[in-house]
Amino acid sequence: MPERQRISVTVNGRVHERQVEPRLLLSDFLRHTLGLTGTHVGCEHGVCGACTVLVDDAPARACLMLAVQADGAQITTVEGLADQGGRLHPVQQAFWDAHALQCGFCTSGMLISAVALLRQDARPSAPQIRAALSGNLCRCTGYQNIVKAVQFAAELLDAAGA
Repeated sequence: MPERQRISVTVNGRVHERQVEPRLLLSDFLRHTLGLTGTHVGCEHGVCGACTVLVDDAPARACLMLAVQADGAQITTVEGLADQGGRLHPVQQAFWDAHALQCGFCTSGMLISAVALLRQDARPSAPQIRAALSGNLCRCTGYQNIVKAVQFAAELLDAAGA
């Protein structure tokens, strides 16, 4: 049996301490150990972006990162975007309102990438949005409504003073 390593990570505001195998991927830790299945695994090569999470507020591919590399980090998954009362995050609401959802497989990674973008730039242009989301592949939407959703989310966040 491989040697295990103790890690402590804060996921969606909650501290988790576990013994993990050194080669356990962060995506597998989130999905199988913590039961947070919103982080999807599509390609397992870091290409599709479905597994994107925030690690210390920066977007990261959970399928390319080992759980031990996240030791001590703050991680936000799609489950951590809504507030405690279950009210959707403005980016989630904007995606819903702009019909930027189809099959949903890419959605969690898109949402996380959009949140990261809007934290850096409160009013990104359409080309900036497309560039920020270029690492998130969607086979269904054609991206137009996704770009509109991010623009709408920027308006919602501005109106909320966030």
